Amino acid sequence: MPTMEKQTCIMRIRSDYPTFSGKEKKIADYILENPQKIVHGTINQVADEIGIADSTVFRFCKRIGFKGYQAMKIVLAAEIVEPMQDIHERIMENDNEITVTEKVFHSNMKTLEDTLKVVNETSIRPAVQAILQARKIEFFGIGGSNIIALDAYHKLIRTGLPVFAQTDSHMQLMSASQMTEQDVAVLISHTGATKDILKILDVAKESGVKTIAITNYAKSRLSENVDIPLFTFSEETDFRSEALASRIAQLTVIDAIYVNVLLARKEEGKDSLTRIRKAISSERI
Repeated sequence: MPTMEKQTCIMRIRSDYPTFSGKEKKIADYILENPQKIVHGTINQVADEIGIADSTVFRFCKRIGFKGYQAMKIVLAAEIVEPMQDIHERIMENDNEITVTEKVFHSNMKTLEDTLKVVNETSIRPAVQAILQARKIEFFGIGGSNIIALDAYHKLIRTGLPVFAQTDSHMQLMSASQMTEQDVAVLISHTGATKDILKILDVAKESGVKTIAITNYAKSRLSENVDIPLFTFSEETDFRSEALASRIAQLTVIDAIYVNVLLARKEEGKDSLTRIRKAISSERI
């Protein structure tokens, strides 16, 4: 389990966001949207701008693992400066092929390390348990996220559980409409703001379906309205959108779910895996 000391301020906020109270979410939103104001302002100024008491801001700082407002400011100040100084996050136009390759690899490695820091037991365990107990599990994703959904289907079908995934957005919507409260919908979206995925969420929730999200943003309609949000963490660079790096994190989160589910199913999981290996072995030369 990642320790709080290894997490940055923004990571801590994103990781704990679903558990915050209304006032805590107001403070969290302000910090995520105005990090410079936090760094250059006093606790009194921040409290006045948000419209809450100084003591509430102080308690929030303690809530996310800091000794106080000043300690949070120091970590946040370093955090919003570091990406500009990190050579692996900056690709230059005159970089040669091997330099670009190295930076892409290091960017992906950093994304995985950062995502591991925001993964916690209170989110991954319920997600695994929900999948294990579901009558049916379906993975949903639009555009690039659909590729992740198909990869999840490709992995989880090996567990012997009834898993599904559709490629067409209309088919996804139709399939979601047939789900029940005994089922689990896993919705994958980097931004958590894609219209089609939010439509699927609405349809699933109308039927009482258990919902899980894999997304990069704690402050999104998707993450705020699913039962279990799982967060990735990736930074945007000049030549790579953050959605590219987050794809690696999304795939890894799904890998972690798959291995946990397979282990939990014990002999059933082993038998299913053996049958699949036997079935596809005839296709090899």
